[in-house]
Amino acid sequence: MILWAAAGVVALGFLIALEIAARHYTGEPGPITNQAKEVIFAPKPGPLYGGLLLMMVVLTWRQRFIAAGAAIGIDIVFVLVRWAVDADTSDGRYFGNGALWVMLGCAVIAVTRRTGQERVLLLKAVGLGLLLVAGRKAGDTWLHITAKTRPMVLDQYVATADHALGNPSWLAGRILEATGPIGSHLLNAVYAQLALAAVAVALYQLRHVAAERRFPRHHLVRTFLVIGLLGPGIYMIFPVVGPVFAYGPGASGTGGVEWAVADLWPNTLPSIGTPHPALYDAITPRNCMPSLHTAWATAIFIHTRKGPRALRIAGTFWLIATLSATLGFGYHYGADLVAGVVFTLTIEAALRAFDRGWDRAGIQLVAYGTAVFAALLLSYRYLSVEMGENPWVSGPLLLLAMASVIYGYVRTTRLWEPKAAPARQPEPQPELV
Repeated sequence: MILWAAAGVVALGFLIALEIAARHYTGEPGPITNQAKEVIFAPKPGPLYGGLLLMMVVLTWRQRFIAAGAAIGIDIVFVLVRWAVDADTSDGRYFGNGALWVMLGCAVIAVTRRTGQERVLLLKAVGLGLLLVAGRKAGDTWLHITAKTRPMVLDQYVATADHALGNPSWLAGRILEATGPIGSHLLNAVYAQLALAAVAVALYQLRHVAAERRFPRHHLVRTFLVIGLLGPGIYMIFPVVGPVFAYGPGASGTGGVEWAVADLWPNTLPSIGTPHPALYDAITPRNCMPSLHTAWATAIFIHTRKGPRALRIAGTFWLIATLSATLGFGYHYGADLVAGVVFTLTIEAALRAFDRGWDRAGIQLVAYGTAVFAALLLSYRYLSVEMGENPWVSGPLLLLAMASVIYGYVRTTRLWEPKAAPARQPEPQPELV
């Protein structure tokens, strides 16, 4: 309970600080204000209903039907009112308030109608659901802040270093163009619905909470939230906009040409010259290094390894499709993906080590992952030309560094798994004479 209270205080303090920063640097409201608005104004329904699903893991089936029915009923009322007053719904937002109202209502019920462990359990569930929504709002605010506070981007350094990996974004972009609209629509659906996949995996991991009346010590939502908390801080240190923006027309097809270094992506590889920071607009987020989509997809892959076969296949598909989309759409360089994998494994190792109690193996793994991640960023920034000019040396070294963290993670987590005790053999009975 003390840990949950401490986590709540830290999360609230972070959101307040982010609210202040958003108003100072962007002149726009931050995550707290935007979330409060959604009590009345039309929100994005996906995150809210995802949070509601997570909250309902502690409820009985009868309570789940009541909560879902209440959310849908409230949304119907909101939709009818918006239709009656001819509210602007041009952004495609029609419903979602009901899910937020039900979560807030459950928080009130927990405080006023529940006691003891039942109150704690319901408050934990409500907090988990609201944290998922708040994390999305915080992420959007971070992206605005990176665009406003980091006018210079380091794409030339990453693009030069990416020669070590064979410029995979350029190759994937041409392959995706060759597949036509079918491939683009499939990968775009996977890329856009990453949060839905995470909720599905989290629901599987939390399926026994209602019966056992407790949450598991570690689950996917925790990893997702920590990745979203720490990742944007790296954006501020290493601002990068991505190939389609720095070397192409931008995601819209036209908007980024005036800011691009050159219109090269995906048909012409950038040359190896002398990289330098470049000025970019104050709208495009600097959200490439590391690739958080890769980080989140890697976390989904890790957390599906002990599920049923269908879940393992789905986790593998989501990882491969997400990597293909991040490269094929020109949102990331190959170097971003390598950093994203190392970033995730280090965070996952730290969370698992924290849960089981820090030991020598856990400390070494987290320290090693942190050192490799820092070395990657430093090499992209200060050794990019040498990496680009010597791809047959630097490319395998990059992949070896990532593979070493993967190996260390797999080896250490296997050591942490409980060992099955051998069955006790019955003692031989003395023969009667």
